[in-house]
Amino acid sequence: MSGFVDRIDLAIRADLLACRSWIVGPKLKSRKTGLVSGPWGHQHENMLKICDTTLPQSLLSYVAFRVAFRETFERLSLHRRSANDVGEAYGYLGEIPFLREVPAQIQLDLLATTWHRHIARETYTADLVDESVIYAVCESASQLVERSPDVFVNHMRGGPVDLAVPVDSYLSRELRLLYLELPNDGDFLLVSQFLDLEPSESVEQKIEMGVDPKRLEELFEILGRWYVSPQFASRLKGLLTEAEQTAVMNVIPVRCTTSTQ
Repeated sequence: MSGFVDRIDLAIRADLLACRSWIVGPKLKSRKTGLVSGPWGHQHENMLKICDTTLPQSLLSYVAFRVAFRETFERLSLHRRSANDVGEAYGYLGEIPFLREVPAQIQLDLLATTWHRHIARETYTADLVDESVIYAVCESASQLVERSPDVFVNHMRGGPVDLAVPVDSYLSRELRLLYLELPNDGDFLLVSQFLDLEPSESVEQKIEMGVDPKRLEELFEILGRWYVSPQFASRLKGLLTEAEQTAVMNVIPVRCTTSTQ
């Protein structure tokens, strides 16, 4: 528990300890208070912001990111073991049509980057990639609750924070609301409809719909990535245990490069 985030301040640590009986206990009396507000009741002023609104540092956000990561990684591991390079796209970013074909290892790299910004003390303004990741982890985790609750529980447990919460329709709803209650325009969901248009027509259409064409460029850039960034492993702190991080890096080694990506 104390290893959740090494840089967490004393106020947060105290709040986390106060939540301990809620986190590991089988019975819950105030689920919304514990899962949505805790354990970070005293949050940093500087974190990941969407339109000047902070993504809450909560057990709920931890669950969404962790479950989406674990589910995508397990499918990637199975895919690698099968030695089959041909197959349908998979991963949490499948919730966004335009990003469905992003390689699974890059999806995990993007998730780690957004998670790192989420728990950072520095101020980060979410870009469209961050917004895409947040939406997709919340939606994919919510759907996993509804579709395969046993799998969800397996992914949720055994991490830096070992949770025991009812996995039901209430949890599914709260995972969706975590994103839906943030102010955003969901521009990343509109990209696919511009692909069949001529470049000039596409720009005009985007402007008419209030979408900044330049802001969409970062989504196109990640489609061409194959190798994870050198900081991939370090950005998993607080989301995975050290043993889990080692297992991940055995499957997704970081390429030796001089890139500052």
